[in-house]
Amino acid sequence: MDGFLDQKIAGELSGQDLLIVLAASFGGWVAGSASEMVVRAVAKRVPERSVRRAVLDAFDGPLQWFAVAASTAVAIDIVVEAALLKGWWAQAFFLIFLPFVLWFALRLNGKLMDLWAHRADGTDSTFDDQLVPVVRTGIKVSLWVVAALLLVQNMGGEVGSLLAGFGLGGLAVAMASKDTIANLFGSVVIFVDRPFVVGDWVEIGEHEGVVEEVGLRVTRIRTFAKSLITVPNSSLTTTAINNWSRMHKRRIKMSVGITYDADAALVERAVEVMREVMNDTEGVESGTGVLYFEAFGSSSLDIFVYCFADDPDWEAFLAARQRLLLGFMRALSDLGVELAFPTQTVHIASQAAAAAQA
Repeated sequence: MDGFLDQKIAGELSGQDLLIVLAASFGGWVAGSASEMVVRAVAKRVPERSVRRAVLDAFDGPLQWFAVAASTAVAIDIVVEAALLKGWWAQAFFLIFLPFVLWFALRLNGKLMDLWAHRADGTDSTFDDQLVPVVRTGIKVSLWVVAALLLVQNMGGEVGSLLAGFGLGGLAVAMASKDTIANLFGSVVIFVDRPFVVGDWVEIGEHEGVVEEVGLRVTRIRTFAKSLITVPNSSLTTTAINNWSRMHKRRIKMSVGITYDADAALVERAVEVMREVMNDTEGVESGTGVLYFEAFGSSSLDIFVYCFADDPDWEAFLAARQRLLLGFMRALSDLGVELAFPTQTVHIASQAAAAAQA
């Protein structure tokens, strides 16, 4: 056993040094596990939807393995005396801790964004709902970029030269990916001008449906056929957007035809009764509608109806229009007026008159 402890394994490192490193690693694991138990116990006493809880939960995982890495690094720093590892130990020390810092930062970003998303669900505005995934992705990408730059700098690379190279390469990439950049600017326009938000019923060109997600590159719309349409954000800056959800009320426009056997007095009375029905129908705006005898149709006397439903909701609109139509039917039936349907009268000359003329 003494021979193994004194035996040189790598350069000046002996078996005893190896045992010290392993013992330190185990001690770090024990200390990390104990620390995580303490953090979890403290986290249970903190409100679940709070920033402090998000920070404590972010330590779950990185803290334990950070303790293992730290204790191992300290042990190696103590036992290493030769130039075998001393030359690059500072770099190795940094490389050991960088992944854990990045891991913690990514977890913290996720926890904070989840907290923001939960609070956004409780607000009336949907702007913050569609902003959360964009901010989450932006911070995640920024963390990875910063970690990569720190890694390059620690390994002896020139970050300034790298950024300059990225600038020249970025120009070439920008020329090649102008559509992607246009989509990014389109997303900025959507967030600033807010022509729609998540949950709105929109009509964009030939596409119609409910906005499901607004991303940095595309906007996803769930159609009423339950299919998913992906629209590039760049096209939204040059296309007319009809936002049906921004309506304060919904229009009802129709033409009601009655039969030609009604005389002028009866038609006038029918118009008056239908106007009363329109103003008294539940769900139809009273006093602003228009109802007049409009034209002599090909098979009916046409009465023009133009009014608005109070509630812009689609089902509420259909219910209000149904009540209005049924009210018209009952009122006209009480007057003895019949609703017209498409008819055609054919006049045929008698055979005798035709023979005499021949």
